[in-house]
Amino acid sequence: MKKKTIASLLWLAAIGPASAATWVYVSNADSQEISVLELDRAQGALKPVQTLNVGGTVMPMVVSHDKRVLYAALRSQPFRVASLSIDGATGKLQKLGEAPLADSMANIDLDASGKWLFAASYQGGKITVNSIGKDGAAGPVHQLIQTGPNAHAIHADASNRFVLATSLGGDNVSSWRFDAEKGLLSPNDPPLTTTSAKSGPRHFIWDKAQRHVYLLDELDAALHVFAWDAVRGTLKLEQSTTTLPAGFTGKPWAADLHLTPDGRYLYASERTSSTLSAFKVDAATGQLQPLGQTPTEKVPRGFAIDSSGRYLIAAGQESHGISLYAIDAATGALGKPQHLDVGKNPNWIEIVDMP
Repeated sequence: MKKKTIASLLWLAAIGPASAATWVYVSNADSQEISVLELDRAQGALKPVQTLNVGGTVMPMVVSHDKRVLYAALRSQPFRVASLSIDGATGKLQKLGEAPLADSMANIDLDASGKWLFAASYQGGKITVNSIGKDGAAGPVHQLIQTGPNAHAIHADASNRFVLATSLGGDNVSSWRFDAEKGLLSPNDPPLTTTSAKSGPRHFIWDKAQRHVYLLDELDAALHVFAWDAVRGTLKLEQSTTTLPAGFTGKPWAADLHLTPDGRYLYASERTSSTLSAFKVDAATGQLQPLGQTPTEKVPRGFAIDSSGRYLIAAGQESHGISLYAIDAATGALGKPQHLDVGKNPNWIEIVDMP
């Protein structure tokens, strides 16, 4: 009996890692498809799984909190969001449904409850809220608010009480109170945090402790550290630095930023120089120490970091490929890239771990 128990335990240990998987989803705007890949952490490699045509210019995506649904915004008419069910065992996608969006949306995200989908329209200068049904499929537009020009990103804080949205053309970040029961946004007080003229605030993220917000400007490629007042939903500037390489002489065109899960390192992409900038985060103050740039795919719009913090995957809009980098935990340095061709104009990446 004892030998049988030991053998069973050994068998379970052997199959445990095999049952876990990490799936990578890449939206390819111009080929109107999503590439599904498997991230093999042991081998440090990406393996193609599926290519799904979605019938539109697919760009921003977000994954449901239960990891069962991938939402993808289509920026060609008719503007809509596709809800795609995720097969946890294979990573493959299957269309669950589609719902109208109020405009071409540059960014989508979920509230903490997973019942509401936020979206920001660059072309339309608006933010919206869509409902999400019990089956996980996105529903109709629930609320529409006109904002400053070129709205670009929208996210809720961890408490789900506040939502921030950037106005790239208006040089501000708007703050909204969110009623999660009704799915409604209302202006916070104060409603806006202004940034430098023609800076173009684009993407932003909170740290895990919800003490700081990191904001990346598109037009001057500046990176800012704000103190976050979680009680009032307000921002206070503490530090500004740049994502541009030394000697840069072109037109800045910054895109995306992400923190490692442990919060030790922050990375940002800049499209003109086709580089990824790395920064070390001070654990006490949240401030950033520049660590330099790494060349990457041509015109890197979007990238993502896996949940282990060991890998970064960057997409090149003009290289039509992605690169996988190992992250050195001791230094934050990115290792030698492994390139993989995907569809045309890859621009957004989501990484999903399955148990």
